[in-house]
This record gives sequence, C-alpha cells and structure tokens, in this order.
Amino acid sequence: MKRILSVLLVAAMWTGTACNSSSEKKEATASETNNPGAGQEAVKDDESANDIVKVAVGSKDHTTLVAALKQAELVTSLSNAGPFTVFAPTNAAFDKLPAGTVDGLMKDDKKADLQNILQYHVAVAGYKTENLKDGQVIGMANGDNITLSMKDGKVMVNGTASIIASIQATNGIIHVIDGVLLPPAKK
Repeated sequence: MKRILSVLLVAAMWTGTACNSSSEKKEATASETNNPGAGQEAVKDDESANDIVKVAVGSKDHTTLVAALKQAELVTSLSNAGPFTVFAPTNAAFDKLPAGTVDGLMKDDKKADLQNILQYHVAVAGYKTENLKDGQVIGMANGDNITLSMKDGKVMVNGTASIIASIQATNGIIHVIDGVLLPPAKK
C-alpha cells in the first residue's frame, strides 16, 4: 500500500510540474507576442493556417489591398472568426483605376469612401468556388449586392472582374479578382 501511495505521489508531483511548466511557457509566449489593445491580427502564430489578412499580407500581388485595409482600419475585422468571402483585387487591378484614384482614397478625409469600397469586396459568409452559380446575387458587407455570371468558363463578378484564383483561409475564402469592384452610386 505504501508503495502504491508513493508511486501516486510521485506521479502527481510530476504531472503538476509538467502542467506548471507548460502553462508558464504559454503565458510567457502570449505576453511576449501580443500587443495590448490590438485585435486578433496581432497574435503571433507561425504554426497554424493563415486567416484572410495573413494570406493577403503574404502575397506580393496584394500589397495595395493590404495598405488600403490598414488605412481603412479593417484589418481587425477581417482577422476575426468569420466566415468571410473576400473578392481580393490584385495590384494590377488597382493599377487599372484612373490615375490618382488609389492615392486619393488613401487620404484620411476619404476613409469612409475607402471603407465602403473595401466592404463591397467582402461577404459575411463562406462562398466556395464550387458553389458559385450563374446569376447568383451576394449581399456584401457595405449593404450592396454583387452579381455573378459565367463567361467562357470563368466566374465574373458584376461583369467586370474575373475570379483568377481561390485560396482557402482559416476564417473564409479569398477569390482573387482582376478588377476592383465599385459600389453602385447611392440614389
């Protein structure tokens, strides 16, 4: 009986030491990597799959979009759990806009306009590629709708932008598009 009690005591001490050591490491890691007051985007995690923002940040073709998301203060929103569907224009898509458009929207006094345009690229739902259909209407985060169509085997958004790639993220899906979507003018 003494021997069983001794074994249990040693096992309990070992388990307690292992748990304390593990939680101390987790606490140290969390306090070293988190930025107080920052949102989900500030969590450092190099092991898990990436959320929509981290995928975009890692793409050399989406630097303009990332800069616009930062200026519009939408990074935290798109880092949250979702699911989101983001129609993400490439840098080349932004380059197709009239000269000075992007620079003008990046000014502080145009933040509301920039937010409206960027929110017109986000649906608060997960729309996988295989579920997109001709004539489908999708409600966007800014309150307006986009319409999908099929043309020459490609999915078109509002008849102006093609989906050229789709990337799954932990909090939704990114459909890379070759054009910038502009919300309809308010009446």
